[in-house]
Amino acid sequence: MDIDKILQLPEELLFLWHAHRAEVLLSAGLLFALLRLAVHWRTRKSKEVLTPPVLTPVDEKPLAVPSAKETLADADHYEAPTPKPTVQRPKPGPKRVTGTKKSKSAASQEAQVIEKVQPIIFYYTLGGSTKVYAESVAQDLATSSPSSLLEPQLHDLADTEYDDFFLSIPKAEKTAHFYLLLLPTYNIDTNLSNFLEHLQETHHDFRIDTAPLSGLAGYSVFGLGDKHEWPSEAEGFCTQAVDADKWMARLTGRKRGFPLGFGDVSKKDESDNMLREWTKGVSSIMKDLAEGKGLGEGVPGSGEPIESADEASEDEDETAAPRKPKRKSANRSKTDDLEDLKAPIPVDFTTSKPTSTTQPPPPKPMVPETSPTYSALTKQGYTIVGSHSGVKICRWTKSALRGRGSCYKFSFYGIQSHLCMEATPSLSCSNKCVFCWRHGTNPVGTTWRWTVDPPEPVFQGMKEGHYKKIKMMRGVPGVRAERFQEAMRIRHCALSLVGEPIFYPYINELLGMLHRERISSFLVCNAQHPDQLEALGPVTQLYVSIDASNKEMLRQIDRPLHRDYWERFLRCMEILGRKRFTHRTVFRLTLVKGFNIEEEAEGYANLVETARPGFVEVKGVTYCGTSTSKGAGLSMQNVPFYQEVTAFVLALEKALAKRGLDYGIGAEHAHSCCILLADRGRFFRVPAAEKDNPAAKRKWHTLIDYPRFFDCLESGKDFAPEDYVGPPTPEWALWGHGGFDPRDERVDRKGRPKEPKVQEVQEVQEVQK
Repeated sequence: MDIDKILQLPEELLFLWHAHRAEVLLSAGLLFALLRLAVHWRTRKSKEVLTPPVLTPVDEKPLAVPSAKETLADADHYEAPTPKPTVQRPKPGPKRVTGTKKSKSAASQEAQVIEKVQPIIFYYTLGGSTKVYAESVAQDLATSSPSSLLEPQLHDLADTEYDDFFLSIPKAEKTAHFYLLLLPTYNIDTNLSNFLEHLQETHHDFRIDTAPLSGLAGYSVFGLGDKHEWPSEAEGFCTQAVDADKWMARLTGRKRGFPLGFGDVSKKDESDNMLREWTKGVSSIMKDLAEGKGLGEGVPGSGEPIESADEASEDEDETAAPRKPKRKSANRSKTDDLEDLKAPIPVDFTTSKPTSTTQPPPPKPMVPETSPTYSALTKQGYTIVGSHSGVKICRWTKSALRGRGSCYKFSFYGIQSHLCMEATPSLSCSNKCVFCWRHGTNPVGTTWRWTVDPPEPVFQGMKEGHYKKIKMMRGVPGVRAERFQEAMRIRHCALSLVGEPIFYPYINELLGMLHRERISSFLVCNAQHPDQLEALGPVTQLYVSIDASNKEMLRQIDRPLHRDYWERFLRCMEILGRKRFTHRTVFRLTLVKGFNIEEEAEGYANLVETARPGFVEVKGVTYCGTSTSKGAGLSMQNVPFYQEVTAFVLALEKALAKRGLDYGIGAEHAHSCCILLADRGRFFRVPAAEKDNPAAKRKWHTLIDYPRFFDCLESGKDFAPEDYVGPPTPEWALWGHGGFDPRDERVDRKGRPKEPKVQEVQEVQEVQK
């Protein structure tokens, strides 16, 4: 029986399958679906933990994703793994040299004990009005401030060494320095433009640490402008003061102590009131600093270089506090995700995107007719030619027209002053010499950034301006008719009026025009433009002003604008050494008592040994009493006597002899306090008319044969300075004779005849012995 039931079991199972197979299959499918859905939910939960939503901005950091086995084994107790910290890579860019000294933290700087506050007032002026404002501010601070405020210091930016104050700050124990800048705005290039350029270069110089002026207690700027000429800031009102405030904020690390002030000089009462209010505010801030209160916290954005509305057009400020990044638009493209893109994003590395769509402004005229520089120069007697050239007749031209003597060029080289035109194709200079008699009104710059006038109108304008001024002399009492008639034919041109003539881009073309009309050329440069000096073409005589024999003294006397001024100077010396075979070269030494006379002969001898000039002019400085010279500490005490110049020349001659250089005194002009050293090997010779005479003696030949120079030039062949040496130097110009032409009449300051004293000649001869 049991066996029969067992045998019937398959039939019963088959019967049950046929009877309930639909329910079994449906249940199995449902169970499989539930299992599959559960696995899908677990996978989705893991992705939500590990992958952020598409629209959520997160920092890109590598995550350690667990294996699939760990996920399935511990799905109910899953926790996202902690990301491993990554080492932050340095940003690309030039390496910043900061040294090994650790900078003090902000807290330690604030904790520094400050007992005194030293206000330093910087100003710039062309006409003197800003100086008056600065002096009034200094007086108000000195009278109304507490004892903790030291007496203000005044500095003219034209006479200030920028590196001493705007690359580093003065050091004083327990004393904080506060800078006050009073700046006008000009629509021409002045020393103020170079000051702003210095601030900008300092900020962008990767060799200089960020915010080098952060040690200041604070700063504030007051701008002076004319709303009658520039109604708004957008049209130019106080723009240079705004720029100075911006760069000072970056260099000081956002230490603007008081808001930028403005004064309208067209309304004097209003500008005076604004300046007084600004002075009161600055005084209160410095009082708080002396009491240890500091500048305060300020609202967000306080101390920023520029307003937030201007940020779009400015580069990101490196010294500013980090700001929150701007939110990106929610309308993102699918191609933003590399998983959907499945390929690298194409990037063009060959073309850089321009940072600004605006075109750079066109160059401006160097001296516009509406500028104060134009008015100042014309008031001094200059005739402005075009936009950057000038011409003027000197006092020696007027003297020669009346038969009262010519300048030293006649004694040395045979140039009569009434036949000479003094001009320049560039009113701009690269130096700010302390003894310059141009009153500091000419533009300055290190590169040519103005409009360039063609050489043809420059040459014609120079001649027209010169002849016009000569014609104005025809009614002056004492002018000789024959000399006035001779003066209407220009024979010589001294390109030494003002500025840097070699700076003019078409200087060679201008020299060619002079030579084609048989006008000799005397070109003066300051040894600061070696590239232009190297490319200089033929010139009758090439002057180089040598005002110092070492780097430090050159900085003090010439105050060059180039940072590599000494390297440029030495390179020019080397170029002159090569050009001595093709050009007649002259060193011009200007002696300033107390600066470059004492123990300087050896240094000058080294420079002469390098350049080997044909001549060395040694001249005592002429005191002109300008604000520039006064600001540098010059007075009549710095003007050497002729005996002192003579002693220096003899010492220089001896120093050259020790180096095997044979130079001697070839001529003198005592009235100009000037003595000429010449190379004996080239200019001390037997006269051409006495070559056949074996008993003939050698004589000095410092004069120039000008017709011979033009013949050599027109021949197209190479020639040397020795090929156009003139006749012997006249006896009255030789050493010991004073250098005054006996055919002329010597007069005193009041025009009365004056005879040279015998004692003066004897003193000179005694010094020679």
